[in-house]
Amino acid sequence: MITVLDGGTGRELKRIGAPFRQPEWSALALLEAPEYVTRVHEAYVGAGADVITTNSYAVVPFHIGDDRFKIQGASLAALSGRLARDVAARAARPVAVAGSLPPICGSYRAEWFDAEFARPVLATLVGALRPYVSHWQAETLSSIAEARLVREVIGADGLPLWISYTVQDDGRSAEARLRSGERVSEATEAAIALGASAVLFNCSQPEVMAAAIESACAVIGERAVRVGVYANAFPAQGDAEEANSNLHEIRKDLTPEGYLRFAREWAQRGADIIGGCCGIGPEHVAALRAGL
Repeated sequence: MITVLDGGTGRELKRIGAPFRQPEWSALALLEAPEYVTRVHEAYVGAGADVITTNSYAVVPFHIGDDRFKIQGASLAALSGRLARDVAARAARPVAVAGSLPPICGSYRAEWFDAEFARPVLATLVGALRPYVSHWQAETLSSIAEARLVREVIGADGLPLWISYTVQDDGRSAEARLRSGERVSEATEAAIALGASAVLFNCSQPEVMAAAIESACAVIGERAVRVGVYANAFPAQGDAEEANSNLHEIRKDLTPEGYLRFAREWAQRGADIIGGCCGIGPEHVAALRAGL
């Protein structure tokens, strides 16, 4: 049974006309027009998503600034949780809410990770989101260290933890690796040791996900840990990139039908949680729902 995730939030907000600019990214809609966030969640539920994700990815100092985060970080994160929970509660079928816990120090840049800086920021997000979420979704993690900090901060609160890594997509290695250079096999073992109930891969190109799935499934074996994928529609991103520092062009070849072809391969290789990341919208999710 495939669990269908939603797609990207930031690009969908921009597409439907929500306030959207750098550096606030998707957090700007929470600040100025939260009704657009509701519309995005509703679109994904209407498309068939079983899980919608809180719009908390950009509620970090990296995007909204240190001063604003200190004043408004908790309230904005809580708003993102409440908006998602309200949409899920109105759905005609069960819809889960994933609490998005982003890489606090910047996406794709493992070398920027600073646990002492990230810990209180992550704790603010966790405390604000906890009343609204069905499970934690620590996403776009570039290193094992980022995953370990997530487990430390959330503690043993009883909510399932899904750990989602981003992997190299520029062809540097024949073996699936995180953007830190750590092997996916090592990262999967680490996620299991941290008590993750699912290991996912997101915000990388669709072409590299099959190898990541194979590496993860080989480690998981018969253990009751799920595997998931939600790829982006970006061109390949190298070490010098940061996922949300620029408004990257979206690939024209990743139509809903084109993305579904990748998704079918992921399912065949062992993924049972499938959705989309940046540039993958409700029309793609509808294709996943119909085609999987």
